[in-house]
Amino acid sequence: MQRLFDLLISATAILALSPMLLIVVLVLRFTGEGEVFYSQVRIAQGGREFDLLKFATMLKNSPNIGTGTVTLANDPRILPAGRFLRKTKLNEIPQIFNVLRGEMSLIGPRPLTSQTFNMYPDAVKQEITLVKPGLSGIGSIVFRNEEKILINSDNALEVYEKDIAPYKGELERWFVKNNSFALYLKTIFATLWVVLSDDEGMTWRLFPSIPAPPEHLRAVLGYR
Repeated sequence: MQRLFDLLISATAILALSPMLLIVVLVLRFTGEGEVFYSQVRIAQGGREFDLLKFATMLKNSPNIGTGTVTLANDPRILPAGRFLRKTKLNEIPQIFNVLRGEMSLIGPRPLTSQTFNMYPDAVKQEITLVKPGLSGIGSIVFRNEEKILINSDNALEVYEKDIAPYKGELERWFVKNNSFALYLKTIFATLWVVLSDDEGMTWRLFPSIPAPPEHLRAVLGYR
């Protein structure tokens, strides 16, 4: 059932969003470095690798500059049009094609680069690769403003590994253990809500049984 909904929603989204996507393509083609799409190797179900698609929002050589695959809120590597695309999450839309190809689902643990994936303990890595990675998911919703957490740190990679990765891993494990079609639909609704609204408390009201964040992350994650 989930795969059927992945296909139906993805196909409908492409048709509905095609005029806007064409505008994005033209803007990217004639600004910045002229690159429209960005492909990056991510970890998928079963530990396999696949090429995740995004609209290009950063310098082409970004993985080899600064904080590598970890992005900050005011990262100087972000292109002019990229800031708007990242803020509205429009840069993630090309992953609908990953969903149609069966590499991803609309909802699941967020697919990570090998650098950030290997920050998880082995037990977490084994569990979260039991299911397809998602365009959105519990971890993505809770950490939707992740870049703002990292911006004030002197070592973003260290903060990600010590503060973000452990709790994000707990959230992704919770999703895998509780995975159901009802949770899938609820997470789609939550994703749309947080994109269109600033109501940070909705996540905690909608998913009261997810693991509570550690004390030092509660304020920044809007935990109540």
